[in-house]
Amino acid sequence: MGAENINNIEETKKEQQIKKQFTINGITIYRILTYFAIYSILGYILETIFAIIAYGKFESRQGFLYGPVCPIYGVGAVIMIIALQKFQKNGYTLFLGGMIVGSIVEYIISLFGELVLNVRWWDYTGRFLNIHGRICLLYSIYWGIIAIYLMKSLNPHIDKFINFFRARINIKTGKKIIILVTIFLFIDCIVSAFAIELFLSRTVVEKNIPAQNRQWYVNMYEKYYSNENIKNFIENVWGNSKVLRTYPNLRLTMQDGTVIHVKDQYPEIQPYYYKFRDN
Repeated sequence: MGAENINNIEETKKEQQIKKQFTINGITIYRILTYFAIYSILGYILETIFAIIAYGKFESRQGFLYGPVCPIYGVGAVIMIIALQKFQKNGYTLFLGGMIVGSIVEYIISLFGELVLNVRWWDYTGRFLNIHGRICLLYSIYWGIIAIYLMKSLNPHIDKFINFFRARINIKTGKKIIILVTIFLFIDCIVSAFAIELFLSRTVVEKNIPAQNRQWYVNMYEKYYSNENIKNFIENVWGNSKVLRTYPNLRLTMQDGTVIHVKDQYPEIQPYYYKFRDN
């Protein structure tokens, strides 16, 4: 039997194994979770380099308190890879699909950050054809370009990278690693959201800031800081410096609609790891 026939048989077996697994648009759930982890790490690296070049600062670009990940990139990449499977006929449909899918993802993630984490990662207010400052025409065009690069160039290399390790690691072991990483990121997300809310409530009350939903922050502060043991735990584990250095761009919306940077309330804390230059 020739080498070509053996390869064909192996490919057929792999296809049959994939069919037995739960898939979304032909992509297994384990590969989707792997995509999320890889692109979240790549996003963190990209954002860190961008901050150094643009602002001259080595500062945290983490989405969660623990781990070098920027989950916005992981979520965006996963959704685009899944959704754009049907748009790969040519570059035009891929560009159009990228504009639509990328803009929807960007809007939803921005809304999630504001409603759940009280973080506004970007603001396109004032840009041409923007919607609530969350998306705009220019960045929708960027999403179209990114979609072409992602699907035609970057993701095929990521697939090769994943397949390289799949060929060298036991499948069950690989699945366990992916599940453990996913569980860790899920817990990290919940802990981070909770720590941010505690930090903001502490800031609003102790700095006497007239923020929107002030009473909600006051109630949260009284609930958790009235117990001395809980208060000490929070301040030791999620103190001002820890949260602010992880999220240097946290903002609060005032009752009159203005927005302030939380770091301005703590001039004694350096909100970055290292400063290369002054802008």
